[in-house]
Amino acid sequence: MTSAEMQQDSNTATALGNEQILKISHLYKSFGSNQVLIDFNLELKKGESVVVLGKSGSGKSVLIKCIIGLLKPERGRIEMFGKNIPEIQDEELDMIRAKVGFLFQSNALYDSMTIRGNLEFPLRRHWIHFLQDEVNARVTEALQDVGLAHTIDMMPEELSGGMRKRIALARTLILKPEIILYDEPTTGLDPITGKEIIELMKNIQEKYNTTSLIISHDMNCVRTASNRVVILLEGKCYVSDTYEQLKQNTDPKVKQFFE
Repeated sequence: MTSAEMQQDSNTATALGNEQILKISHLYKSFGSNQVLIDFNLELKKGESVVVLGKSGSGKSVLIKCIIGLLKPERGRIEMFGKNIPEIQDEELDMIRAKVGFLFQSNALYDSMTIRGNLEFPLRRHWIHFLQDEVNARVTEALQDVGLAHTIDMMPEELSGGMRKRIALARTLILKPEIILYDEPTTGLDPITGKEIIELMKNIQEKYNTTSLIISHDMNCVRTASNRVVILLEGKCYVSDTYEQLKQNTDPKVKQFFE
């Protein structure tokens, strides 16, 4: 590690707080006889950026879906903002989700809406009341954050894949979430665009002090976007450490990810 990287790690460690944002305890999830998550445990602190690394089919996306209440585990707790996610009702879950940003592989933009319409959509929930001036200000700021203010009246089909990813990220920011969940944020992008997305993720975390949980196979993303890396193996949190420490780990089950 270079002296610059050591200084950056030191600055990052200073910036991270002790406030717990997410705590997953003894989580179990299966599909029939296929045990996907087996006594999985994880904690995230405010301002932390954690990458979950694992083989295809290891349960990474299942984990995210459990966290946001799209899947219900058989056992275990997922505590976020003081609530146990598997136990709360839909209306309360919807309130919690307003504090959580999602960036999925598909980007999930509405092709029939302009970029403005796509960004305004999360602000139109029945229990969220913003004046139009506030809506306009949030849309403008989010687009500026991703460097695409000029696309506000364009349609998604007019944008490249990288631009669509950035617009999806802007929509994620519109409610100023406290935690952002990224599912393979650089998948399908060329290396240069992938690096741009990673830089955006880092800039956003720095600006808003968000907590990030990132699912990724992209080792450049794992290396540059994480304060900590969790390896999901055999349904468990097999090991958790910094990228540099894991890269030096001699355990064959860990080394396979860094070779």
